[in-house]
Amino acid sequence: MSGEVITRFAPSPTGFLHIGGARTALFNWLYAKNRGGKMLLRIEDTDRSRYSEDAVAAIQDGLEWLGLSWDGDAISQYERVERHREIAQQLLDAGKAYKCFATPQELEEMREKARAEGRPPRYDGRWRDRDPSEAPEGAVPAIRIKAPRQGATVVADKVQGEVSFPNGDLDDFIILRSDGNPTYMLAVVVDDHDMGITDIIRGDDHLTNAARQTVIYEAMGWPVPNMAHIPLIHGPDGAKLSKRHGALGAEAYRAMGYLPEALCNYLVRLGWSHGDDEIISMKQMIEWFDIAHINKGAARFDIKKLDAINAHYVRNSADGDLVDALVEFFPYMEDGEYYRRRLTPEIKSKLKAAMPGLKERARTLVDLADGARFLFAERPLQNEDKAEKILADGGREVLQKLLPILESVSDWQVETLEAVIRDFAEAGDLKLGKVAQPLRAALTGRSTSPGVFDVVAVLGREEALGRISDQLNAD
Repeated sequence: MSGEVITRFAPSPTGFLHIGGARTALFNWLYAKNRGGKMLLRIEDTDRSRYSEDAVAAIQDGLEWLGLSWDGDAISQYERVERHREIAQQLLDAGKAYKCFATPQELEEMREKARAEGRPPRYDGRWRDRDPSEAPEGAVPAIRIKAPRQGATVVADKVQGEVSFPNGDLDDFIILRSDGNPTYMLAVVVDDHDMGITDIIRGDDHLTNAARQTVIYEAMGWPVPNMAHIPLIHGPDGAKLSKRHGALGAEAYRAMGYLPEALCNYLVRLGWSHGDDEIISMKQMIEWFDIAHINKGAARFDIKKLDAINAHYVRNSADGDLVDALVEFFPYMEDGEYYRRRLTPEIKSKLKAAMPGLKERARTLVDLADGARFLFAERPLQNEDKAEKILADGGREVLQKLLPILESVSDWQVETLEAVIRDFAEAGDLKLGKVAQPLRAALTGRSTSPGVFDVVAVLGREEALGRISDQLNAD
């Protein structure tokens, strides 16, 4: 095994990049980056009945969105089938594997007997030492590994510690099916060996697989990679994470308006820690990441925690970067076409000017877009019910008096506008809210918005006065 650290992320292309898979990819990527190594991408696509090109594209797109770039081209496991068969034949020729002619009926009888006796179902090794010439004419065999029968296979795991599996429990499992297709066990070992994988980081649901794969490594005389089996993510109720908990694909979190760096920050803290640090930049993750700090217990997914971390990233992002992120986000929004169609250089400039006020109230890009909607609104505005009620209950009368005063303002800056509006309220013996609420309603068509003084200033003189006039001239 070379001195360079090489990890891999090896998803099955049956769906989008699941949130648990995204964390596995992140851990592999960080481990490789921390040690100046590489992370490779292998698509485990041997099950052609479930294969989907769209899923492959979605997985790659999800990784790229999260910033988890892989080294070299993605490798297709399916395209390496001949190599897998070659290794099965080598094991057969070396006496480390054998042809098994057991029929489906015989295998079912073995399972039934094991169940009746309260044992886990195991292949009984009936063809292990028999000559293939004893097989019925025309029978097509599967190939099984000759697993050791005595002692134990030990997996030296970097997270779980040393885990021992009695060899009697592993049985002579199939490595090549009777149709000539390799099993997952064989394909994974051959691919990891040929790709030079030094470190395998994956979910602890693969721990038993690790023992079986070790049997193949040892039969081939190949070095066994370092292994780290990380606990799965659970839902808030402690059950295995599922869709009802929010176990969606990366593309769903993108559409919900989460920033990729915030999602990575949240995911890295699911099962790994660096002291009490909660907010961790990608640079710090790479610098600090170590398998030794992965917890043995399952992490619990908490959407509120993700919201809080994302809100932190929104608040602390540069205004220009957030404008760019929001514009890139429009295609993923339900009504993103509305924003995209209305976006002009002028509105984009106003969006940046409004960003300091917008981002303080937003947890996600969806919130940000919603808060900024007043900038994109087409005149005359369609008022929400609450806004219309404010205007109808004396609000338009207040605006009738305020409009000529605002029309006389030439220095259209937030400080000047705030002073003018406050003076107007004081002179009319009105509480500020009695002026601010109808003004907000007229300018945004809504009863809530960023600070009203910011709204007046950001819209600009012509647009703000035009919107107020529209409301006063409404039927």
